[in-house]
Amino acid sequence: MEGGLIVFTAALLLFLSPDVQGTAHLSFSNNTQVNITRDGCGVSKLCVETPDNCDPSGNSCLFASAVSSVPVSPNGVDLTVELSGESAGYIAVGLTANASEGTSMLVICAQNSSDNGKFLFRTMQRNNTNNMLTPTETRVKEIRGMVNGNMIKCEFMVPNVNASNFRSSEDTTFFVLLGNGSFEGGVFGAFNVLFSSKSLDLTKPGSNVPTTTAAPTTMPNNSGALQPHAVLLLLSVLTLSVLLRV
Repeated sequence: MEGGLIVFTAALLLFLSPDVQGTAHLSFSNNTQVNITRDGCGVSKLCVETPDNCDPSGNSCLFASAVSSVPVSPNGVDLTVELSGESAGYIAVGLTANASEGTSMLVICAQNSSDNGKFLFRTMQRNNTNNMLTPTETRVKEIRGMVNGNMIKCEFMVPNVNASNFRSSEDTTFFVLLGNGSFEGGVFGAFNVLFSSKSLDLTKPGSNVPTTTAAPTTMPNNSGALQPHAVLLLLSVLTLSVLLRV
């Protein structure tokens, strides 16, 4: 087949192109350029990372950002994601309604060491209790990725993201997971969670930005003692009273 080869592995239909590999329900962008920065974090995109405030253009930074479309009931949102980090196997971002039970939607960007380190993309479902990974056919669009040594970077869009797939009510609020794992012999190893966020509303870029409250300029006096200005006022009243009696 032109531009690719269809093979059956683990009961999945896999699509193989000269530059990237993915499952048949995935679509790749013609633009292979990937440029991930912190620009817009907390303003136009929601960012999570480990270590805190690390630079995705540098080393030792596992970083993800998300830009959400306007929610449309009951479909949810279209979520555009950036993901970057270092791994000899894979890096991944997960969305879940409960980080300790239930399941997570896991999106994996990897390098295939058995194929000259070519970029590899997969979607998985993670069992949050036993960490088991199960291949899924989550639809993902506009995928592009690159591998440079152990640095993996990818961008993609997941349509119709809705937490109602994980719980009874429609919502765009998730816990976000970041982590990595191995990829050897065509098998993805366990997902090592390196970061787990608080519950975040994906439609609000600032939902992961700490809020600060300005301290009051004066402190209330609860001691019962008179303040200096009150003492002066009292003395003035007393002086006036004495003068009026003279």
